[in-house]
Amino acid sequence: MLRVPRSNFVFLRGKTTRASSGEDYQYLQRTRIPMLHFQPSLPRLPIPALEKTCERYLAAQKPLLIDEAFRKTNDNVDRFMTTTGPKLQELLKQKDSQNKHTSYISEPWFDMYLRDRVPLPINYNPLLMMNPDPRPEYNNQLVRTTNLVISSLRFMNSLRAQLLEPEVFHLNPAKSDTDRFRTITSLTPSIISTYVAYAFKAFPLDMSQYQGLFGATRIPETDKDRIYRTEKSKHVLVIRNGNMYSVDVMDETGNIEQPATLLARFKHVLEDNRPPNETPLSLLTTENRDTWAEIRYHLHENGNEKALLDVDSALFCICLDNSKIDPDQPIPMIRDFLLGDGTNRWFDKSFSLIVAKDGTAGVNFEHSWGDGVAVLRYFQEIYKETTNAPFVHPELEPKDANASGDVVKLIEFKLDSKIRDGIIAAQNHHNAIIDSLDMNYIKYNGINKNICKQKKISPDSVMQLGFQLAFYKQHGQFVATYESCSTAAFRHGRTETMRPCTSATKEFCEAIERKQNPHSMNDLRQMMDKCSTIHGQLTKEAAMGQGFDRHLFGLRHTAQLNDIPLPCIFEDPAYAAINRNILSTSTLSSPALLAGGFGPVVKDGYGIGYNIQDGFLGCVITSYKPERNGSDFVECLRSAYDDIANVLNSSKPSGK
Repeated sequence: MLRVPRSNFVFLRGKTTRASSGEDYQYLQRTRIPMLHFQPSLPRLPIPALEKTCERYLAAQKPLLIDEAFRKTNDNVDRFMTTTGPKLQELLKQKDSQNKHTSYISEPWFDMYLRDRVPLPINYNPLLMMNPDPRPEYNNQLVRTTNLVISSLRFMNSLRAQLLEPEVFHLNPAKSDTDRFRTITSLTPSIISTYVAYAFKAFPLDMSQYQGLFGATRIPETDKDRIYRTEKSKHVLVIRNGNMYSVDVMDETGNIEQPATLLARFKHVLEDNRPPNETPLSLLTTENRDTWAEIRYHLHENGNEKALLDVDSALFCICLDNSKIDPDQPIPMIRDFLLGDGTNRWFDKSFSLIVAKDGTAGVNFEHSWGDGVAVLRYFQEIYKETTNAPFVHPELEPKDANASGDVVKLIEFKLDSKIRDGIIAAQNHHNAIIDSLDMNYIKYNGINKNICKQKKISPDSVMQLGFQLAFYKQHGQFVATYESCSTAAFRHGRTETMRPCTSATKEFCEAIERKQNPHSMNDLRQMMDKCSTIHGQLTKEAAMGQGFDRHLFGLRHTAQLNDIPLPCIFEDPAYAAINRNILSTSTLSSPALLAGGFGPVVKDGYGIGYNIQDGFLGCVITSYKPERNGSDFVECLRSAYDDIANVLNSSKPSGK
């Protein structure tokens, strides 16, 4: 819980709320360790040994290929190792040594995101849905919106003033998330501070992405987009019923406006009787990026420069929706927050804070500028503050000294027939995607984090084994599988791919599905423990920058930069196949998180956002109709977890 001096609380009609006077109101945190204290000593993302990358690549290909195809892939890897591979490795290392301020993957990874022309919703923008406030009266749409905005601005001010606590992963929080750790590391010179933190088994994380959170927008341009950023803005973008508003949230001196003032301004938007916008420009952010770039240029050249700047420069976007969640059937709301109908979103903003009619809240974010680490930190901090120590109480009276028209302004665009036709086309395209996207959810009570701990097995390996077994039950085969792993422990690290489909998982799935099963429960448990051990090793390697995907990506990019013909390893159909991730998976763990979701990365794939908690495990699964049958996959997944639970409950760990 956020520590706030007792003097920061006042009492209102028997309720406790927070005072908003003085400098304390402006900042969410005042860190003892300077925010960027660890940044200079963060290790650089390593370039793995070429031999190790080739070994790991072949190990990942083994369960996916028949013997003949694997032999060909093995031959291609051998040729690569003895011909072009060493030269590309040397060129990659040379470039890396000339850019010590960053990582070898950062520039080409940004470039990959910004060059892709597919629409952002589903293909890139993920969703984090927030748990409700435990006090029902605080889930009022106006109250929750205002509280979330205030905490967001306090987070932003702390970030910009470098008063946020550094992001640190504590392996054992009881021993390292302490005053002693903060005192010692803050007194240590920055150039060695990370290594002092390691002595506490605490791992500082890169914070370079945080600058992309506020005042930022991805601007569509032909062939390659760009990211616009500013720190001069005082307003947020609010979208309601497809109408866009610029709402001032900072005063002329750059301070956060008072809670009663902000309450009044958002109340003004919510009470605006303007009809739903019949030609909502926001639909264009659902389009192919080149299509949107062409229309945006036309918009800009036809008297909309100021309106576009109001949108692009906004600190962030707030989407005020009219929907309500059904706790027994959350999928419609999760689906709406992930892609909606496109009329009440601006998918290009760095992030959008969505608040529904019943106060259900979530964050939809653009992915090119950063990954889940920065967004989850922001998400957790605003949830924690708004549920523990909010500034707006349900009985607070709105009060704004300014005329609403001066501080809450409708953003109006001049539309001609070309723009209107573009909006209609975008709506048709987006509706077709909406109709084709299937979303399913599973909540399984038979396995949870506590059970895995009791059974001495990795919870994440159990979750991933379930996905492999479910797909095998459904299709009788094994496919390329992606699990996202952060490399934020390195300077400008992004992500690495962890490959959960292994020879061990294949062996287990085939054994448990064999009709005449010769394997005892203890045999199956030994196989499962082997899966968990290998899974843990692969996860560790990925987190330490020792996966193979990013390295091969970097080598391929190096060949293209230097006009070197692509080596046979990259022309091999097996390379294309392993990069068509049929199962794309990602997990985030947080007490603030109700659910997370994202789209499949290929048309015939599944997008699986999953979480395992103390009492249950859960997954949100997306797929495209008719390429995949999502509801059938969920039934296979339930059956898979039944099988896994049966093994766990009927056997002992290996060696016991």
